[in-house]
Amino acid sequence: MKKSPTLHTAALALALGSALSMAAAPMVAHAAGDTEKCFGVALKGKNDCAAGAGTTCAGTSVKDHQGNAWKAVPKGTCEKTASSTSPTGFGQLEAFKEKA
Repeated sequence: MKKSPTLHTAALALALGSALSMAAAPMVAHAAGDTEKCFGVALKGKNDCAAGAGTTCAGTSVKDHQGNAWKAVPKGTCEKTASSTSPTGFGQLEAFKEKA
């Protein structure tokens, strides 16, 4: 008995879908509460939110390492992540005034 091309295509699509779902599982777990807001580490236009007056939210920071724009990072890594504008040289858990 000859297999129909439609059945073969459906089986391939199912296998590919399963593989992609398994690959996405760690990202879902990561997004479910293993992150913290880290101010001063987002690149221009790559912030997750809070980019100061005159901006709407995600993707609206106007410069790299903006002190009032945050990016979600894995818990415990924020204050170890470099920030060229931070007084400490690293990301902060709260918005900060950028150093000159």
